[in-house]
Formats: sequence, structure tokens, C-alpha cells
Amino acid sequence: MIPSRLLTAVLLMLGLGLGNALAAGEAAPGYYTPQKVVYHNDGAPPDNGAYFKRLLGNIRNHVEALGRDKVEIRVVDHGDGLVLFQMAKEDRDLAGRIEALKGMGVRFLICNNTLTERKIDWHGLYGVKEEDIVPSGVAELARLQGLGFTYIHP
Repeated sequence: MIPSRLLTAVLLMLGLGLGNALAAGEAAPGYYTPQKVVYHNDGAPPDNGAYFKRLLGNIRNHVEALGRDKVEIRVVDHGDGLVLFQMAKEDRDLAGRIEALKGMGVRFLICNNTLTERKIDWHGLYGVKEEDIVPSGVAELARLQGLGFTYIHP
């Protein structure tokens, strides 16, 4: 049997370790469990550029907090969210952020309904491949949630 003073001291030390790690901006090992997340990107006019940078920064922070091997992220892009890929054709910073996230395993999914309704040729969007296109952005959000993905709309 462990004396209660010893048990209390051990628990206090463990708690301080977790508190110190969180205060330093780091998660203690095992703090986060693996996650599956879908981010909803429908843009934010009139300042899409600032919104997209915040969105991509949030996603990067999310991956870095858990580690690439503990998080699966999809970004469903529809409506004004496709402006991200139009802007990235000319904006090297946005293009670099997209590429960095893809390198971390993040998948960007493009709504075919938006492409059709807005008469956008997906070939003209930065970094988009045919396999990135889904029939419906909103239906994809629901499908992924049904598969256990947690919904985030920053």
C-alpha cells in the first residue's frame, strides 16, 4: 500500500509537469488523443486574404500541436472558399502555406457544385488535382462528420 503523502506528492509532481508543459506551449505526451477533423472553408469576403492566412495558420498549429501521425485533416472548400486557390496562383505566401500543409498530410477538397455554378475550370486553381474534387462541399462536410471527423469552422 502506498502512503497517502507519497501518492499526493507524486500526483502533485505529475500535475506540475503537465502544467509546466502547457504553460510552455507544449502538450505533455499523451495529452491529445488522435483526431480526425474537417475544416470548413467558405471564405470570408471582403477580406478573404486575411481570413485564408488565419485559416491556414490554425490548421498548421493544429497539426503541430498533435503531430502529423496523430491527426487527419480535410479542408472542404466551397463557395468563396475556392478564392483561396485562385489567389494562390499569384500569391506565393498562400501557395507556400498550402504546400506546407499538404506536406503535413492535410487534404484540400474542392466542391464541384461551386466549380459548375461559378464556371470555374479546376485546372486554373492552384495545386488542385482531379482527385481533390468532391460532388458537393456541404454533402462532403456531412459525410465526413458521419465518418467521425470533428467539424471546425474558424
